[in-house]
Amino acid sequence: MKLGLSPCPNDTFIFYAMLHGKVDCEGLEFTAEFQDVETLNEMAFVNELPLTKLSFHAGLHLQQKYLLLDSGAALGRGCGPLLIAKEFLNDEQLAQSLTGIPGNYTTAHLLLNLFYPIIEKKEVMVFSEIENSILKNKVKAGVIIHENRFTYEKKGLKKICDLGERWESETQTPIPLGGIFTRNDVPKKTHDAIERIIRRSVQYAWAHEEEVMQFVKLYSQEMEVEVMKQHINLYVNSFTESLGEEGHRAVFLLHKKWKELKQKKSTAA
Repeated sequence: MKLGLSPCPNDTFIFYAMLHGKVDCEGLEFTAEFQDVETLNEMAFVNELPLTKLSFHAGLHLQQKYLLLDSGAALGRGCGPLLIAKEFLNDEQLAQSLTGIPGNYTTAHLLLNLFYPIIEKKEVMVFSEIENSILKNKVKAGVIIHENRFTYEKKGLKKICDLGERWESETQTPIPLGGIFTRNDVPKKTHDAIERIIRRSVQYAWAHEEEVMQFVKLYSQEMEVEVMKQHINLYVNSFTESLGEEGHRAVFLLHKKWKELKQKKSTAA
C-alpha cells in the first residue's frame, strides 16, 4: 500500500519501522511517497493516495473521501504555526501586506483565516522558502510551520503572533496540525490494522532512536541534528500514539470553527 508522508523528521521517525518491516505489519506492506504536505493535500483531492498524511484543514475538506486514523497525528502545545515578519506589523499594515502561506489547505492557513481575517493578500509557497522570501522582500509577512519555528529568530525575523498559542488559549485544547487518513475505499478491517501498525511503529522509534535517526537524517540533510531532535520531540507525543478524548475534542473544535468561518464567508458574499 502506498503511504504519503513528508520528509520532515516527525514523519520519517514515525513511519521508519512500518516502512522497513521492523514491526508486525499484519500482512500489509507499505511503500513511501515523499512529498511536501501541501502536495499530499492536493494529491488527496484527486484520490491519489490510499493512505496519507494530510493537514487537518485538508482533512475537513475531504471528509467525504478520507477517514482519520486514531494514530500517527501531529497535535500538541507550543508547536503551532507562527506569523512572522522583519519587524512587528499592526493589523492595518498586515491588511495591506502580501503574506506568504505554506499552502491553501494547511492548518496554518485555516488558523490565519480564523485569527487574521484582515489578511487577504496571500501567496502560496513551499514552507521552507517563506523565511527567505521575507528577507528578500518578496512578501512582507509569512506563516511558518515545522522546523522553521526553531530557525527564524537566528535570521533576525520577528514573531507577530503564535497562531497555535492563540488557538490553545481560546479553545483550551492542543492544536491539531496533521493527521493520517485512509481513503474511503480502504476496508475498515485494514483501517483498524493500520492504526495498530502505526502505534507499534512509534513505539519502535522511541525504543530504537539511534537506528531510526539514521533514516531521519537521509531526508533532512540540510538540518542540524539538534533541530531534528527538537522537531521530533515537539511533534511526536502521546497524541501520535492515540488522539484520545482530548485530541478528538481538538479536532472537533477545529471542524466547528471551520464551519463557522465558511458560514461567515457565504453570508458576506
